[in-house]
Amino acid sequence: MEKLEDQLITVRDWLRWAVSRFGEAGLFFGHGCDNAYDEAVWLILHGLHLPLDRLEPFLDARLTRPERQALANLLERRIAQRVPAAYLTREAWLGEFRFYVDERVIVPRSYFAELLAEGLQPWLDDPAGIGAALDLCTGSGCLAILMAHAFPGATIDAVDLSPDALAVARRNVADYGLEDQVRLARSDVFDGLAGCRYDLIISNPPYVTTGAMETIPAEYRHEPSMALVAGSDGLDVVRRILAQGADHLTPGGLLLVEVGHNADLVEAAFPEVPFTWIDAPSGESKIFLMSREELIAHFR
Repeated sequence: MEKLEDQLITVRDWLRWAVSRFGEAGLFFGHGCDNAYDEAVWLILHGLHLPLDRLEPFLDARLTRPERQALANLLERRIAQRVPAAYLTREAWLGEFRFYVDERVIVPRSYFAELLAEGLQPWLDDPAGIGAALDLCTGSGCLAILMAHAFPGATIDAVDLSPDALAVARRNVADYGLEDQVRLARSDVFDGLAGCRYDLIISNPPYVTTGAMETIPAEYRHEPSMALVAGSDGLDVVRRILAQGADHLTPGGLLLVEVGHNADLVEAAFPEVPFTWIDAPSGESKIFLMSREELIAHFR
């Protein structure tokens, strides 16, 4: 029987085949791309070491046998093992920012990325006035790096419980030359931050329910579970953030927490709390905002 790499000769051949097989296999696209075509383009261009924004000039290029074998191996891992493309390429993107990723961290994806591109305005009256900020549950360090660009005059602390995640974050911070602005530390939520106060705290914490973990697409099972799961209602970490947040904010300081599709669970858990929900361009009511004063009023 003729091998796959003997049947598919050009980039166009491989692209058509990949899109068809991705659809046939029922792959899930939620780690950088949202459809089979874009993900196939990304993987093929990456696998051939070609510019990610230059497909057309190479569509009819004939590939060498080693190139065809490399693509066959790469695409087979995506299809058979359901490995997210970001882990296969060792990179993920938030807007124009590229980050190194591997299986020690979840693949960067956050509604904060869109909001930080605008300096969190209009929610922040004076972005230039942010002197100290915290990225809680930093993972790969991606949001801390975006914060450093949004608030160049601020000192950014980025903390995580996982030493493995902090190793990845350290690499990304170094890639952007931000070692003097972004300080990495190991902390279980606020436990390692005694005495620290911030003008702004953002967090994209674990918030997947234990029940949801039983039904999520297989791609997510390649990610570290400690970065995803947060109890039966997904709010174990969120509760700790709300209970301790006021102690780590300056007067007038703001806390913003991303909870994805769990806004209803948050409001059900705290029915008397008037959360302010922020809309991002790609999603409504995914992030809530509370001031230090509101946290004191409702969680002390």
